[in-house]
Amino acid sequence: MIVRIMGEGQWKLADSHFVELSELDDELLAEMESGDESGFHRTLGALLDAVRRLGDPLPDDALEPSELILPSPDASLEEVRQMLGDDGLIPG
Repeated sequence: MIVRIMGEGQWKLADSHFVELSELDDELLAEMESGDESGFHRTLGALLDAVRRLGDPLPDDALEPSELILPSPDASLEEVRQMLGDDGLIPG
């Protein structure tokens, strides 16, 4: 799976990491629904850190289609709300 973090680049992650990312996404969604701004920023940071830790960065000149696009670390709660689908940032 190719994951893009807006403003940073792309990482290639094994499908086996999808479970961990999905759990963080569920937590992020709950924090957004409750309006927990500090929890939202903490969990967004953890989600992005997990992508960086678990994935292999693609070269800057690589233009692979991204299967998942995540917001930048400084995205606001409202900006992320606009990106969300019914399932959160990570489908499924």
